[in-house]
Amino acid sequence: MTQLDLYALLPVIFLAAWASLLLLADLFVPHGRKGITALLSALGLLITLGISLAQFGRSAAGFGGMVALDGFSTFLACLFLLTGLLGVALAFNYLKRMDIERGEYYALLLFSVVGMMLMAQASDLIVVFLALELLSIPLYVMAAMAYPKTDSEEAGIKYFLLGAFASGFVVYGIALAFGATGTTSLSAIVAAVASGAADLPLLLAGAGLILVGFGFKIAAVPFHMWTPDVYQGAPTPVTAFMAAGAKAAGFAALLRIFALGLPALALDMTQVLVVLSALSMLVGNFVAIAQTDIKRMLAYSSIAQAGYILMAFVPYGNPAVRELSIAAALFYLAAYTLTSFGAWGVVIALEKPDGQGLKIDDYAGLGRRQPLLAAAMTIFMLSLIGLPPTLGLVGKIYLFRAVIAGGFYPLAVVGVLTSLISAYYYLRVVVKMYMQEGDPQVTRERWLDFTIGAMAVVTVVVSLFPAPLFDWASRAVLALF
Repeated sequence: MTQLDLYALLPVIFLAAWASLLLLADLFVPHGRKGITALLSALGLLITLGISLAQFGRSAAGFGGMVALDGFSTFLACLFLLTGLLGVALAFNYLKRMDIERGEYYALLLFSVVGMMLMAQASDLIVVFLALELLSIPLYVMAAMAYPKTDSEEAGIKYFLLGAFASGFVVYGIALAFGATGTTSLSAIVAAVASGAADLPLLLAGAGLILVGFGFKIAAVPFHMWTPDVYQGAPTPVTAFMAAGAKAAGFAALLRIFALGLPALALDMTQVLVVLSALSMLVGNFVAIAQTDIKRMLAYSSIAQAGYILMAFVPYGNPAVRELSIAAALFYLAAYTLTSFGAWGVVIALEKPDGQGLKIDDYAGLGRRQPLLAAAMTIFMLSLIGLPPTLGLVGKIYLFRAVIAGGFYPLAVVGVLTSLISAYYYLRVVVKMYMQEGDPQVTRERWLDFTIGAMAVVTVVVSLFPAPLFDWASRAVLALF
């Protein structure tokens, strides 16, 4: 390992080492005091965030070009570390309240964040697969963390089986890409295509299989069937972490592979991406209307959100629009992460150890009983719709701008119409809170209240001044080493 290799992967190496040491340190933390482990995990995430921010604006390749440090990976590393911090904050009191407090939860979360960060830096398909497994395996365990509850065990098993199935598609796709080009390096694949040495039909088949595998990870239709059951059965902080972090990691890999490594296949893949995006928006929003459980509603909402983000992938074959589409995707990923964690925080505030408080009807009267909490939930619902004054509106404007600039007007129309449809089930929660009588029982916890309040404020304030965040996303360029 050279000094340059170490520098390129410094945040990943540090966090992996911290997570390993955390497992050992947790052995000496007495049962009932696992909050110490949570604070140690948050400290590790904060230090790693500082290291990542110090690397912003610098580019380097490590391990023979298998990993890349660039603006893209740095932006996403900061986003993933933020999801880790928010995941720790939501779980801090929840695990104890639900009597499932275990110190290994936090180590597993850190290892999953390590996988996400490595996914954003991967410049070789083998590293992409390794990062995918490092990201996914801890999540399989975390989804089943609430045993002996059967819903949680079922969620873990379903996620594991379908995740392993999806990983098989990714491996097979990598094998076909290697057969078509003789390499798994993204830069070498580009060179092989440019020189005419690649077997394009075989490479296209491999790209299609990789897209299927990551379609599962981002919960895009028709690879979404696991999402409602897993989101409903998993502990809610785990669900929040999966809905934001795991989805963003899947999109990070897709951006790096298709926008950087396989732009020559743009014309062949465009129509596939259009169909996936449109189906995800339509199915996610229409099925969400019928849900009565808030976790299942937000699960189908996340499927629809995957469709919106996929819109940014559609024009990636147009060099004039590529940078705009990547910036729009990164901006919307950040907006969705902040909004999603806030909404899941409100869900945690109403959830009870016996599983009560998860119906949409349970939100009746929240506006009268807890006006600040209801106001925060209203902000999150408006942001998911894409209404002012929220970050979701700005994010969708950038997405639609990229799609329209690429000339895909029908897809933009589908996006607008499905956003209108989503207003029905999002605003139904607001109507319940303010226009129906009820007596919701709310759990007030310091870290939970802080997280919800901070996300609500950021969602509104950043929407009023979005230029710095979009400028950062625009400078998060992909580098090919």
